Amino acid sequence: MKKYLNLSLVYAIAAMAGGVFYREFTKFQGFTGVTALGKVHTHLFLLGMLVCLMVALFAERLDLTGIGSFRVLQWTYHIGVPLTAVMLLVRGITQVLGLTLSKGASAAISGIAGIGHILTGVGIILLLVSLKKAAKD
Repeated sequence: MKKYLNLSLVYAIAAMAGGVFYREFTKFQGFTGVTALGKVHTHLFLLGMLVCLMVALFAERLDLTGIGSFRVLQWTYHIGVPLTAVMLLVRGITQVLGLTLSKGASAAISGIAGIGHILTGVGIILLLVSLKKAAKD
């Protein structure tokens, strides 16, 4: 349980840092439009901190560590969420700075963010499968 609480704390700190960066960077640049930077904060809070808190609560009651899908979840989910957040950060910075990206660079950012979202989605499915298996036992 402590491991998941620690992960939750790390995600919460990263989410707060993302929120402060969004606020200060856009203010410093004089940017008033909508940007992907605003989504970094919420992605890390909801997908990072809250999911880890939920897993901590389930881990207190259920033996999740012995379930194979839960071990795979740990890798896929905790690669997918930060990858998504980093790509939102990259996209947001380019938007705020008004950088014109080539089609290839823009597609690369979108593609990597898409991979992060896919890994996160697979992680959520694996979490649900793991909880279902643990509840059977």
